[in-house]
Amino acid sequence: MTLADTDVTVIGSGFAGLSSACYLADAGADVRVLEKNESLGGRASVLERDGFKFDMGPSWYMMPDVFERFFDHFDRDVDDYYDLQRLDPHYRIFYKDGDTVDARGDPDAMAEVFESYEDGAGEAFREYLETSETHYETAMEKFVYEDRSKLTDWVDTDVMTAAPIGLQLVGSMENHVEKYVDHPKLKQLLQYTLVFLGGSPKNTPALYNIMSHVDFNLGVWYPDGGMSSVVDGIVELGDELGVEYVTDSEVTGLTRGHDEFILDTEQGQRRADTVVANADYAHVERDLLPEHERQYDDDYWDSKTYAPSAFLLYLGVEGDVEPLDHHTLVLPEDWDEHFEQIFELPSWPDEPAYYICAPSVTDDSVAPDGHSNLFVLVPLAPGLPDTDALRERYREKILDDIAENTGVELRDRIVLEESFCVRDFTERYNATRGTALGLAHTLRQTALLRPSNRSKAVDGLYYTGAFTTPGIGVPMCLISGQHTADALIEEQA
Repeated sequence: MTLADTDVTVIGSGFAGLSSACYLADAGADVRVLEKNESLGGRASVLERDGFKFDMGPSWYMMPDVFERFFDHFDRDVDDYYDLQRLDPHYRIFYKDGDTVDARGDPDAMAEVFESYEDGAGEAFREYLETSETHYETAMEKFVYEDRSKLTDWVDTDVMTAAPIGLQLVGSMENHVEKYVDHPKLKQLLQYTLVFLGGSPKNTPALYNIMSHVDFNLGVWYPDGGMSSVVDGIVELGDELGVEYVTDSEVTGLTRGHDEFILDTEQGQRRADTVVANADYAHVERDLLPEHERQYDDDYWDSKTYAPSAFLLYLGVEGDVEPLDHHTLVLPEDWDEHFEQIFELPSWPDEPAYYICAPSVTDDSVAPDGHSNLFVLVPLAPGLPDTDALRERYREKILDDIAENTGVELRDRIVLEESFCVRDFTERYNATRGTALGLAHTLRQTALLRPSNRSKAVDGLYYTGAFTTPGIGVPMCLISGQHTADALIEEQA
């Protein structure tokens, strides 16, 4: 099917919006992407100043198979658009009791690490990783690449043959991991990637054990120049396919006219045959659409579990930052309290688990000579109070914590500094409650229980991105873009 002579406007240029635009243009549609901010990429924004270049959002390149599949659809290769380096170690962990562990893509080496903490844990790790790989292959083939967003999609032979995967949905990651290892540090090694899904070990389905295959087998990669290079590559592909991009063009209103959509923007009204919304789903429904065109009410959105927001520090630093690696995690021995302060008793965490990205360890181009580029990310409960005074107090706490637990003193070497937090996510990205990611992957917000990518209230209105299927993360958003485009092509062509 083709979409010849169909005018499609995509609201928002996050990865899902850029992906949808490419698929739709390839199908023959006349596609225009409207972006609120000054640059494309949505949360994958870039901060460039004084020779420093910071990825403001996503910084982990994982699931390379998804990116390869995306470009292959258009008869292109990843390396036509950007270059990749495989990181080794994938990341470094500083435990707050003084231990340091390097996570590597060598399962044998990781099995030795596991065994050093707990007798029998090496073999348990191998079994866990084998299960993770099996679940990943089944999940991707039958539940992720296939858009099963309706109940009827789950009642067929393919799903029934994948019953073991389905059973993984009924338990938590915490309970699943406890079947393999007892040591708290080993549990953290198998569960930390849940932060990328916006959940905790207690509220994320055990299905997401697939992330260990992603981590230890598929590897962690770095696109030269940072994640913005991936954005630039997809935008370049879109240019080749005929996509038009318009920045500094916030959509402030959206409604369905007699036979077309009317979009209010700061530059005036625009019209389109169909619309794909890659902006925050709840924002589109609550703030852009008239009430009679909404498919979900306020009670629906208020009842949802949102993924964490974050306190971020972007730091340009004189000298090196050894022994920090490209990706570094700093973890307390017991991180339950931090998760409780995100999901159960929202507050700024007393004993935070956090992430440090230092891309200048790998890439000289992101910092001036003799300097290092790093940012610090502390997951926070969405919707927390965010004042300058709170940020300053927490800045001091985190800089103290870094010095104490990694040995890297930053204060006297900082030459450039910016912070980003709850209110910035709200203001820059129209993010509901300042979430950094979207809807968390809880049991009640997984698969068909996520909001639909087709509006049930308005013909010709579609949604894509981290609020809908398949969910959170750059690879999932690329796939979401295809799901949405396929639905539009099927229904509109």
